[in-house]
Amino acid sequence: MINGPIGYSLNVHKSMSLRLAVAAIVIAFAGLLPSLAHAQEPSANAPRPVIEAIKEAPTPKPEEVIVGAYINDIQQLDFKSNNYVIDLYVWFRWKSKDANPSKTMEFMNRFASDDNLREALTEEPDELPDGSLYSIIRYQGLFSTKFHLERFPFDTQALIVVMEDTLAGADDQIYVPDGKNPVSIDPIITLPGFSVGQPTMRIVTNTYPTDFGDPTVAQAEPYSRVTVSIPVTRPVVAMSLKTFVPIMLIVVCAILVYFVRPRYVEGRIGLGITALLTLVAIQLTATASLPDVDYLMMLDKIFLLAYLFIIVALARVVATSWHTGTSEKSFKKTDRNWAIATLSIYLVANVVVLWTTLG
Repeated sequence: MINGPIGYSLNVHKSMSLRLAVAAIVIAFAGLLPSLAHAQEPSANAPRPVIEAIKEAPTPKPEEVIVGAYINDIQQLDFKSNNYVIDLYVWFRWKSKDANPSKTMEFMNRFASDDNLREALTEEPDELPDGSLYSIIRYQGLFSTKFHLERFPFDTQALIVVMEDTLAGADDQIYVPDGKNPVSIDPIITLPGFSVGQPTMRIVTNTYPTDFGDPTVAQAEPYSRVTVSIPVTRPVVAMSLKTFVPIMLIVVCAILVYFVRPRYVEGRIGLGITALLTLVAIQLTATASLPDVDYLMMLDKIFLLAYLFIIVALARVVATSWHTGTSEKSFKKTDRNWAIATLSIYLVANVVVLWTTLG
C-alpha cells in the first residue's frame, strides 16, 4: 500500500476512471433503447411483403367435431300433441383435450324433458390411436316438431332430432358428419300405420336474433346445428281404402234419393238426412287423432264435397215436393238426369282436389 501524496494521486485517478467507465455504459445503453423499442413493431421502411404477412396472419380455425347417430327405435307418434319418442345413439370424435362435446351438446327440440333419459356410455372420453377423443351417449325421450297435414291422409312427415352445443359457437366449434352415411337406422324398426324411410343428417349454421341478455356480446353468435331427419309415410293403398270407401258408400246411399218415388217425400228426406249425419260422424272419427289446424287438409276438402253432394240431393227433394200435380214419369227422368250430373261433377271435383294437393 502506497501512502502519502503519490498514493492519494493514484486513488484519485482510479476513482475518476471508474466514474468515466460507468458513464460510458449508461450512455451506450440509453442509445440502444430506441432501437429495442422499434424492433417490437415493423418499421415503416420494412419490405411490404413482411408488413402484409403480419397484418394478414391466419385466424385460428374452429374445432371440428365429427358426429354420427344410430336410430335404435321409434316408440310413439302422437299427432295430436305434435311429439314422438325416439331412442338413439349419438357419438363424437374430436381433437382438443379441453372440450367434451358429448356433455355440452343439447337437444333443441325436446318435449317434456323430465321424461327423457340421457346416458353416457363412457365416463371419460376414450383416446383413439390417431390421438383423437371418442365419446358416445344414448338418448331416449320425447321430441317435438310441427307436423304439416295439408296432404293428410297421404302426407309424409319428418321426425327430426336437433342438436347444438350449449357453450361453443360456430367460431370455436363446428360439427362435421361422420363419413358419407353419418346416420343409420335399425332395419327391423316398425311403426304401426307408417312406413319408415332412410334417415338423413344435415348440418347448418344457426344464428339466434338475440344476445340472450349478455351485454358483452357485440352481435348474435352463430352455432353449428345438427338435424337428423327420419321420414315416415302412410301406406297409400291401406289409407285409400280406410278413407274413401266409407265416404263413397255414404255417397251411394245419398244418390238413392233420386230413385225413390217422388210421392214418398218423407222417405227421400230421411235417407238424405241419415247419410248426412253418418258422414259427420265419420269425419269426426277420422280427424280425432289430429291437431286443430288453421287450414283445410285434403281430407277436409273430400268431406266438404260429399256434404255438398248430399245437400244438393236434399235440395232437389224439397224442390220436387212442391210439384205434386206433375206426373211421376217426368220427375223420374229428371231425377235420373240430376243423379248422373251431380255424381259426375262430384267425381271430377274429387280428382281436381287430389291432383292439386298431391301434384
